[in-house]
Amino acid sequence: MLTEERQQRILQLVQEKNIVKLQELTQKLDASESTIRRDLQDLEDQHLLLRIHGGAKKIQRFMLEPDMQQKTSEHPSEKRAIAAYGASLVHAEDVIYLDAGSTTLELIDHLPRGIQIKAVTNSVQHAARLIERQIETIILGGNIKLSTQATLGYTAIQQLEPFRFTKAFLGANGIELTAGITTPDPDEALLKKTATRQADMAIVLADASKFEQITFTKFAALRDVMIITDALDLQNAQAYHEETSITEVMK
Repeated sequence: MLTEERQQRILQLVQEKNIVKLQELTQKLDASESTIRRDLQDLEDQHLLLRIHGGAKKIQRFMLEPDMQQKTSEHPSEKRAIAAYGASLVHAEDVIYLDAGSTTLELIDHLPRGIQIKAVTNSVQHAARLIERQIETIILGGNIKLSTQATLGYTAIQQLEPFRFTKAFLGANGIELTAGITTPDPDEALLKKTATRQADMAIVLADASKFEQITFTKFAALRDVMIITDALDLQNAQAYHEETSITEVMK
């Protein structure tokens, strides 16, 4: 395989998976570790990816927000496992907040039909699915963001402020030791921050590709939340565990 072809394939894998391991690249491309390391260095020099311990990751664009269709198609088995574990934490008489997002949407399917809880959400799609499962639901009003089907803005914040929750389930675009938990949209961040503050337990549902990523707006520090994710394979994974409560689930 020519160098250009191999590097193009590396970029394709990084775009698809966000994070790829060196071992996976050597196997899929039938190349030596030294060859792949040189390729990764070349691509990083061109600002096309970032090298990390044992592999490479996609460069995060601070303001880029994938739509719901794209989010749902990425890491589906990991999201199912994370959502199933999150749903197991919900008990009768809970009052929960469900943030807009693909993994929080998946969580709804793991809740028992008709479970005696109250759910508040800022997602049109989430509200419809909660109603299908015969769960008492409040949807926040406000401007609807078409790409994520989330309600945002002043009206949503005003409606959210009086509420208190036993648990808030939140999505995130980036999780990083120094930058904290981030999302591209400042309006969305404000809503997440409010829900985090007003919950007895704030729980971030995020697959491992969200770690070591930073987007535009911070809404929580690591110490403010517990995180449910699939198995972390990062050089500084222990540092994350020391900073916050992380539950790792297998897909």
